[in-house]
Amino acid sequence: MFQEIVAFTLTTSGWVLVSSTLPMDYWKVSSLDGTVITTATFWSNLWKTCVTDSTGVSNCKDFPSLLALDGYIQACRGLMIAAVCLGFFGTIFALVGMKCTKIGGSDKNKARIACCAGVNFILSGLCSVSACSLYAHRITSEFFDPMFMAQKYELGAALFIGWAGSILCILGGSILCFSIANSFKKRHSQANYIYKGAVSHSHISSYPRGQSKSVNERPPPDYSNSSRVQHFDKNAYV
Repeated sequence: MFQEIVAFTLTTSGWVLVSSTLPMDYWKVSSLDGTVITTATFWSNLWKTCVTDSTGVSNCKDFPSLLALDGYIQACRGLMIAAVCLGFFGTIFALVGMKCTKIGGSDKNKARIACCAGVNFILSGLCSVSACSLYAHRITSEFFDPMFMAQKYELGAALFIGWAGSILCILGGSILCFSIANSFKKRHSQANYIYKGAVSHSHISSYPRGQSKSVNERPPPDYSNSSRVQHFDKNAYV
């Protein structure tokens, strides 16, 4: 139960961080420095691109068309949305399948539900880390490309938050699955232990079918033992 509570805390925290990463602004950031102060800051995320001047006024432009977007932005959107959905269902399954809750049915059903929750959290973390890594790879490849002449960006804070949330989801989901697997092993070992007490031997009846041996019937005396046979001479009854 303690392992399940720790795993649930880690996975829920990771899912909250992943969910907050999706609408966050600073996925990539770039700035134009003047002689004294920063004149403008360019930043972008999965939904829009913006510029903020030195006075704090921001001008944003939403991406006009889904089909006109770059492929990596579409892939990152899909992976992040899948990560949020998997984490949501994983949270519900974890609440139902944990031992400290009173819903979910028998212990066997609760263990299966908790295992499904752990798998959902692991998949959520993998989707999130894939999206953040793909976006970061595009930023770094453009930054270090000498032939790329457009505005170059750096890694934003949202990517680091997304990586942290992904690690928490994967770690908590793994702990949840391992705790369920250990409980199954303990139950299996206890089920295989059989107490071997006194063994009763049953004799196969030699009577024909349909005839049963009477309970009060005594077995015939055994005269095979020579020590018990009494020898009488001819004058014994005289």
